[in-house]
Amino acid sequence: MEPVNFGILSILPAVAALALAFITRDAIFSLIVGCLIGLVITGQNIFVGVSQLMQGALGNADFIWVLGIEVFVGILVALFQKSGAIDGFTKALENKSIKARGAQLLAWLLGIFIFFSDYFSPLYTGTVMRDITDKAKVSREKLSYICDSTSAPICTLIPFSSWGIYIAGLLVGIGVFADKMTAQNAVVQMVKYNFYGIFAIAMVGLIAAGIIPDFGPMKKAEKRAREEGKVLADGAKPLIGKELSEIKPNAGIKPNLFINFFMPAIIIIATTVGTYLVLGSAKTLEAFIAAVTYQFIVMLIQRMGTIQELVETSINGIKGVMSAIIILALAYCLNSITKQLGTASFVIDATSNWITPTLLLVFTFVICAFISFFTGTSWGTYAIMIPIAVPLAFDMTGGAATGLVYATIASVVGGGCFGDHCSPLSDTTILSSLGAGADHIDHVKTQIPYALSIGALTCVLYLILGITL
Repeated sequence: MEPVNFGILSILPAVAALALAFITRDAIFSLIVGCLIGLVITGQNIFVGVSQLMQGALGNADFIWVLGIEVFVGILVALFQKSGAIDGFTKALENKSIKARGAQLLAWLLGIFIFFSDYFSPLYTGTVMRDITDKAKVSREKLSYICDSTSAPICTLIPFSSWGIYIAGLLVGIGVFADKMTAQNAVVQMVKYNFYGIFAIAMVGLIAAGIIPDFGPMKKAEKRAREEGKVLADGAKPLIGKELSEIKPNAGIKPNLFINFFMPAIIIIATTVGTYLVLGSAKTLEAFIAAVTYQFIVMLIQRMGTIQELVETSINGIKGVMSAIIILALAYCLNSITKQLGTASFVIDATSNWITPTLLLVFTFVICAFISFFTGTSWGTYAIMIPIAVPLAFDMTGGAATGLVYATIASVVGGGCFGDHCSPLSDTTILSSLGAGADHIDHVKTQIPYALSIGALTCVLYLILGITL
C-alpha cells in the first residue's frame, strides 16, 4: 500500500505504543496494541490486516537479515556459555580486582572497539561484560546504556562502517555528489559536524569514569545496585531468556580463552572488515555464521559436548533471544503501519514552513529525531530525510558543497541516532537490553535523560553553527 498522510492520526499508533510501554512495562503488549490501532485507522479488516501486515513487514530481506543475525548471535552466546569461555574471561579479570568504575570503562572501550556493527556491538559487549558488571554492582540499566550509546554513535563516526556506506549510497545523485567517491568523501567531511555522535560517545566515557555523576532514574538504579546489590529492579523483566542464563559448561571443562573466547570475535571482525575491503559490502550475517560454525566444530574437537548436546545448546540459544525477536518483529510491523499512515510526511509537513537557513540544522536534527523516535529506525529516517534536507541545503548554498551541506548531512545522521536512543521501538535499543540482560523499559527510562542532555547540547551547537554558516 502506498504511504498516505492521515494527518495527526498518523502518529497515534506509535504514541499509543510508547505510552503503554511506559505505563504497563510490557513492550510486546504495547506494540500489539499500536499495530491494531494503526490497522483500525487505515480501515482494514483486523484479521486480514494482521495477516497482510505480518507478510509485508516480516516477509522481506531486511527483517530476515536482522532475524538471522539475532538467531546466530543467540547460538554463539549459548556456545560461549557452554564452553565456559565467558566464565573464564570473568575469572581472569577477577584477579585484576576490577571495581564498578573499571568495569564501566572496560565496557565503554569494548563497545567502541566493535565499531563495525551496531548489532554485534551491544550483544557482544553486554554478553561479555554482564557477569563482570554484576559482580562490580553495576546496574543492568547502566550496562545497557553503555552498550546502546556506544554502538550506533560509533558507527555514525566511522565513514567506512556499514552506516557510512549506507549514507553515502543515499547521497549519490544529490547536488555535486555524482558518484560513490564524492558521496563517500561527503560522509568523511560530515563527521566533524556530527555533534550528537561525538558527544554521546564522550558522555558514556565521562559517566563511566565518574567525571560526570549519574543523574535521573539512572542514579536511583545505580544506588540500588551499589547499596542493595540488586542489578535489576524488583519486578524487572530481563530481555534475556532463562535458557541462556541457565546454560553451564560440563564438569571439568577448561576453556582456552584465545580459541574459545577471542577467536570467534576475530572471525567476525576479519570477515566483516575483509569482505568490505574486498567486495565493497560487509557480510555481517555471513560473519556470524562462520563464527558459530567455527565454535561448534572446535567445541566438538575439545570434547566440550556431544553433537546432540551442542545442538540442544544452540536451540536453547535461539529460545533465549526469542523475546527480543518478538519485540523486534512487532517493531517492524509498527514501522510498516507508520509508513502506510504517512507519519514521516506529517512530521515534515508540520515543520517545513519554519525552516530558514539559520534554523536548517537544528530543525533537521529535531525532525529526524521525531521521525526516528516514532518509527524506531534511524536508517529509515535517513532514507526519508536525506533526499529532502540535503537538496534544501544545496539550494541555500547555490549548489556548492559547503560546510552547511556537510553539517546538514550530520544533523540528519545525528538526529536519527538521537531518536533511536529515546525509542523503545528501536532495534539497537532492543538488542542492548538483550545483550545486557536488562528490563527493556527500564533501559529506555534510564537512558532518555542522558540522550536528551546530549540532544539539547547538539541543538544549541547547531543553532550557533547555523548562524555562523
